[in-house]
Amino acid sequence: MAGAGQLSGRVCVVTGASRGVGKGIALQLAAAGATVYVTGRRVEALGRAAAEVSARGGRCVAVACDSSQDEQVAKLLERVRQEQDGRLDVLVSCAFSGVDAVAAQQGRPFWESPAELWDDINNVGLRGHYLCLRHAARLMVQAGHGLLVVVSSPGGLGYMFNVPYGVGKAACDRLAADCAHELRAYGVACVALWPGLVRTEKVLEEQQGTGPLAQKVQAMVGMSESTEASGKCVVALAADPHVMAHSGKVLLTPDLARRYGFRDVDGKPVFNYMAVRNVLTMLKPQLARFFRFIPECLTIPKWVLALYASKFSAYSALEPAPQPKKQD
Repeated sequence: MAGAGQLSGRVCVVTGASRGVGKGIALQLAAAGATVYVTGRRVEALGRAAAEVSARGGRCVAVACDSSQDEQVAKLLERVRQEQDGRLDVLVSCAFSGVDAVAAQQGRPFWESPAELWDDINNVGLRGHYLCLRHAARLMVQAGHGLLVVVSSPGGLGYMFNVPYGVGKAACDRLAADCAHELRAYGVACVALWPGLVRTEKVLEEQQGTGPLAQKVQAMVGMSESTEASGKCVVALAADPHVMAHSGKVLLTPDLARRYGFRDVDGKPVFNYMAVRNVLTMLKPQLARFFRFIPECLTIPKWVLALYASKFSAYSALEPAPQPKKQD
């Protein structure tokens, strides 16, 4: 596991780092001794986050940047190139502006939601990830090494919140896989990272509310991870000389915690949201006392997830379509 100073000399960029998971990742990278460029759209919030990151060690550079704007992303990476002599070791694309939109439209079907919901969720999210990877890859390909991380979500596996959210997250996973395919020959790794439920500022705020989303958060906040758990994952990946073995994959925070032997910042194990007993508890919380007897090491196999997410029909192409019953 990476420790203090183990990423000394590395240059990292974390987008969407003024709060939430992005900030948690930046904090851990700085604690490991890296130079960290942090971005966000709100200058005041970004400044506060940068001060916290700087206090952890390393060096922090705050850059106001809207990840949905190609010109601003290009300017950001050009600044890194000039200031760091072309060096960029890690890019974490985490910027996402759809949290408020998700909460506001919770429970409404897509045909009753405004069309702008798609842009609210996927412009700074999916499109922004593509822009950041595109510009960062140019520096990494030239250097012959690097790590690109797209912060995604289990929402890419099946329906979660609304249509634009799930479609966007599934596309994030595919983005990482396809970019990895083209980058492999150049020694650049690209992965998608799935945190579980994270105790972000917004989640903790929702916990104090009374709406349907607040009720879900209140029921599940005990089964969550800190914002810095993802940061520990990124540090471990960046320090791994064999990181190319992960390239193109979807990586889960609890899996990486077990692989690299670290715990969350509160000293507890990173919550394993793929453990069978935890999944059952989330589905049937009233039966939690029975599920606790299931060993937590028993997890849902990844091939089961692949089958669950399958887009293909179970019918053979050679089988005739079922015919409607004749009416008497």
